[in-house]
Formats: sequence, structure tokens, C-alpha cells
Amino acid sequence: MRTILSSLAIGAMMLPSVVTKAEIINVFVTPGEALVATIHAEGAQVYECKADAAGQLAWKFREPVATLMIDGKTVGRHFAGPSWELTDGSLVTGKVSGSAPGATVADIPHLRLEVASQRGAGQLSRVTTIHRLNTKGGLVQGSCDKAGAFLNAPYSADYLFYKRTGDAT
Repeated sequence: MRTILSSLAIGAMMLPSVVTKAEIINVFVTPGEALVATIHAEGAQVYECKADAAGQLAWKFREPVATLMIDGKTVGRHFAGPSWELTDGSLVTGKVSGSAPGATVADIPHLRLEVASQRGAGQLSRVTTIHRLNTKGGLVQGSCDKAGAFLNAPYSADYLFYKRTGDAT
């Protein structure tokens, strides 16, 4: 089985369904980008019970809610948008531009996101691309039976923030 991985900068590529971290990084990275920060997230992927197109109740992703940490110290938060906000006041919102499967069926996918908007003058002010890697958990197992119910699926991930080389720090 093969998975299609799309990336705005690289285009569509075919990868095996078992993808190593190095392969993901190599596909996601755009030439001319430099790593700004690696930030660990611990939190939950929030789902809501809603009717699907066939009228059947199913869990639908609503939003992430996570604490962002460096060396165990809280440095910000991750929330709907998807957005990442640091305690220095910088904030970026992203748009998915590529994905690859997580390590297990219970893990949310690895993602490549393009920054769609930003504010503030802190560490994230010049970020152009975000990678979500090393995902653990976050996917919902099972069905739902009450519209409007919520379910939190614990997850963790590492977010790598990149800027175009030549941009000031």
C-alpha cells in the first residue's frame, strides 16, 4: 500500500506506507529553509459527535488544545486555527500542505503546514513552514451515540518551525 504525500514546494510524491522520520523530514523540507525552533506539545485532539453526509453519527475533529514546551518549560499554546502562540507574543496560523501517516493507527498524521498568518515580533515572527512530527495518539477509536458530545484524545507531537534562509532572526 502506498500513501500519497503532497507538498506545495515539492509536489505530489509516492511513499511507502511505512515512512521513517528521516524520509518525512527530507520530503517536507523545502530548500532554502532554516530551522528556527523545535517545540514539544502535550494535549488533546478534541472531537465532536456529528452527523456525517449519510446522517450517521461520527466523531469529527474540532480543534487541538495543547501546551507547547521546550525542555519541560511551558513556552506557549496550540489551539484552533491551527495556531501556535508563544509567551513572547508571537503567533502563527497554518494551513496543511502535506501529510504522512503516524507511526501507528492510533497516531495523528505527520503534517507540513504553510504559515497563513502571523502576528507579534517574537520567535515565530518570520516562520514560513511548520512540521508536525513524532506524533503519539490523538485519533479517536470507536463510534459516538449522542450528537453534540465531545471527546478528548490525548496526544503529543513535536513541532518544527522553519523560516526562509536569508530572513533576519
